[in-house]
Amino acid sequence: MKFSLVIYGAPHASQSAASALRFARALLQQGHEIHRVFFYCDGVHNGSALSAPPQDETDLVAGWQSLQEQHRLDLVVCIAAAQRRGVLSESEALRLEKPAGNLAEGFELSGLGQLADAAARSDRLITFGA
Repeated sequence: MKFSLVIYGAPHASQSAASALRFARALLQQGHEIHRVFFYCDGVHNGSALSAPPQDETDLVAGWQSLQEQHRLDLVVCIAAAQRRGVLSESEALRLEKPAGNLAEGFELSGLGQLADAAARSDRLITFGA
């Protein structure tokens, strides 16, 4: 079965991002496919390279990056929500005349059209709220 996931919660503000990561791992272990993971609202913070959780907490950004590398996941961060929250790629930072970008490697910025596409191409669209 083909799934897409939507994450609305910031990495350490709620359990939604951690639950989504565990769910994604379980899906892949059971042989399912993940078409896309879309980060929206405060969920865009999952794509920030500046996240620095304490040593005794799970690094969710690194967890998503690891899954992306192993399974070639499509990790999409909503560009409008990301700009509002200061999560920028290098090219967006340059375009917006900001000093630097902070989008983590393995994540890409894109619009809500990617979410609509994920819903159309997946058997299930699962959301993880804040």
